[in-house]
Amino acid sequence: MKRLLVTVAIGVAAVVLPAFAHHSFAAEYDMKKPLKITGTVTKVEWLNPHARLFVDVKDPSGKVTNWELELQAPNSLIRSGWTRTSIKPGEIVTVNGYRAKDGSNLGNATAITFSDGRKLEGRNPDAPPDAQ
Repeated sequence: MKRLLVTVAIGVAAVVLPAFAHHSFAAEYDMKKPLKITGTVTKVEWLNPHARLFVDVKDPSGKVTNWELELQAPNSLIRSGWTRTSIKPGEIVTVNGYRAKDGSNLGNATAITFSDGRKLEGRNPDAPPDAQ
């Protein structure tokens, strides 16, 4: 009986914990805080539930700050035409999106524009429909 209870508890945790890990756009990001940053890509992570883009941004005084930008799930990005090499470390990009409610260097990317003018959409399906 004890073994059965432990097995059931592990099964429930395996189903419930990922739901807690995922969040809605409104829970973390503020639609009233649009974000537009330009910087150098330092890292791209293709992980579930959302891919992540990291960009070093230099402020007017020259101080560099690393931003973490949430994208769609990797499968959604692939269906939108992205590949794992669509964005590479070292590239200069401008990211539009929305800033985290807590004011940290975290944002939800809605579009990424490269220095040559190419543009990739990155809007999270949980983001508001008018998120550009």
